[in-house]
Amino acid sequence: MEHSPLYKTKIASLLQELRNDGIRDKRILDAIEKIPRTAFVEEELAGCAYDNRPLQIGNEQTISQPFTVAYQTELLSLVEGEKVLEIGTGSGYQAAVLCEMKVDVFSIERYYELHKTAQEVLTQLGYTPQLFFGDGYDGLPQYAPFDKILITAAAEQVPSKLLAQLRIGGKMVLPLGNRLSQTMTVIKRKSEDEFQHLECGQFMFVPMKKGVVRF
Repeated sequence: MEHSPLYKTKIASLLQELRNDGIRDKRILDAIEKIPRTAFVEEELAGCAYDNRPLQIGNEQTISQPFTVAYQTELLSLVEGEKVLEIGTGSGYQAAVLCEMKVDVFSIERYYELHKTAQEVLTQLGYTPQLFFGDGYDGLPQYAPFDKILITAAAEQVPSKLLAQLRIGGKMVLPLGNRLSQTMTVIKRKSEDEFQHLECGQFMFVPMKKGVVRF
């Protein structure tokens, strides 16, 4: 999709802001430049799509700010061809970024309405991640193990079922904490029962919830 001159200016400004904030992976910057973020927000918010801030997408959920998307993606240290599980499809924007990284994307969403909308938008844009409607806390054991797992909502504790679906040598990235204080955390699985944790700054995400919402 060709960006309009107005959006090209906004995108250029956003990319420079991301570089200034420390995003270095050219693949991620190229993905953010290419993907029409306007397609993932309501029409009335299109003018704000390239602002570096989260935007509402319904069901009290948000599309994360571009820096957060870029930062989480960079922390994953993705290698082409890896199998990646995303918890919280939301708008589908993060899944599109992952697809641009040329990894095999599996993504779960607990809100059926968001799941269907993301499916439609991603298909229209030519992206083909495997999308699932379900409880993110359960993961996708039938497709495990995963090389990388990305959680896009705040968990108060690391979901044990998801840790079990991470391959040895694999990496999970998630915001860990309560509504008031969350720390971006990288967990590397060193062995069957040994995990290494690295804290990477404070963030604010919507909370990760159990169960599904069908309406």
